[in-house]
Amino acid sequence: MSALVASPAEQDKVQVLQRTLYRAAKANPGRRFHALYDKVHRRDVLERAWAQVRRNRGAPGIDQKTLADIERYGVTRLLNELAADLRDQQYRPLPARRVWIPKPGSTEQRPLSIPAVRDRIVQAAVKTVIEPIFEADFQPCSFGFRPKRSAHDALQVLIDEAWRGRRWVVETDIASCFEAISHDKLMQVVEERIYDRHVLKLLSAMLRAGVMEDGVVRSAVTGTPQGGVVSPLLCNVYLNRLDRQWNAKGVGKLVRYADDLVVMCATAQQAEHALGLLTAMLADLGLEPKASKTRIVHLEEGGEGFDFLGFHHRWVRASSPHRHVLFLARWPSDKAMKRARDKLRDLTDRRRLRVPIEEIVGEMNRYLRGWTGYFRFGNSARHFDKVRNHAIERLALVVAKRHHRSRGYGWSVVCFQSPNRLGLIDLNGIVVAPRPFRAWRGGPNTGGERRR
Repeated sequence: MSALVASPAEQDKVQVLQRTLYRAAKANPGRRFHALYDKVHRRDVLERAWAQVRRNRGAPGIDQKTLADIERYGVTRLLNELAADLRDQQYRPLPARRVWIPKPGSTEQRPLSIPAVRDRIVQAAVKTVIEPIFEADFQPCSFGFRPKRSAHDALQVLIDEAWRGRRWVVETDIASCFEAISHDKLMQVVEERIYDRHVLKLLSAMLRAGVMEDGVVRSAVTGTPQGGVVSPLLCNVYLNRLDRQWNAKGVGKLVRYADDLVVMCATAQQAEHALGLLTAMLADLGLEPKASKTRIVHLEEGGEGFDFLGFHHRWVRASSPHRHVLFLARWPSDKAMKRARDKLRDLTDRRRLRVPIEEIVGEMNRYLRGWTGYFRFGNSARHFDKVRNHAIERLALVVAKRHHRSRGYGWSVVCFQSPNRLGLIDLNGIVVAPRPFRAWRGGPNTGGERRR
């Protein structure tokens, strides 16, 4: 059976619901919402939840049921069953499947919890209903996993604040944030806005469902498992207490993207004070900064920089002979560059020599479009050249090995015999240099970066 997709009219009804909840929450910051559970199992909400889960794809949970299995079973049938179970309060989430994935650029591994597809649908439905209420409370310093806010919005704040003179930077992230959040404290924060006991019971059940690893189910009293649909929202709900405290007592400009934090300060003393405040505020929440990623950086010409959201940031002087302006530049970090090289190496590995060259090039292009789509908003021209050259080298190596010839032969085929380098996309001319106090995308105030 083909996937069920909500009609535009049904989607509009969900949007109307979300706008209504948001406006009500915004108009009355002290209001606690008590009639929400019936909206979670509304058919249009569940259909939208299914569409989101299907769009995000993902692996099966402990029941081993894939999205394709659900479609064969019947989406309408499953949604009817979920609606009935929720309505009758018979729904029980399964434990999530625990897997460990390597952290990019590190030997560490991080835990990932994969709920069953049916549980992801319910989580998405809950998120659809409660997110607008908490969005009304979230602070401007929060950017991660929020609608209509992106990493580049957060990065633009750094450009603006550095230009204003805040060039002492406190950088850190929260140690094991998703795993360390106390369930009891989290539910207390949720209850500041949600009074519906059925929704609270459902959220509590999701948190207590635990994870299965090596056939053993483990439950915990802390953590919003990474991989759950609703987990990023709950993380933001909990950390909103930090954001509010910072607005009242903090110094400098806080920029938070989920559990990654940067504070822009005007002086070294402010930065030291900000770090102390941040540590104390996190301790009140039962959290702590990750020691290995916590430091204070002074942005100055010739000085060191810092990494944030995949970019390396550094205070530099414009290289044009007619310009002497200093500014905060950014380009892909060393880790980001390594990930790009590793991915291109994997796509052109020896084991794939029998794959048609057109298919390999297509996969390389898809990856490069995604990678450059993010990093093009920066001073990244030289780094794009390096990635492009690496892609050409890897493609030439594939051609050489397929024909049992030298690497020089591969270079000749890719760079000289082919008019378009076998279809590999060009990365020249797509970089957009950020500017202070200007929209980071589109509009007449942005333009391509000069090649330097």
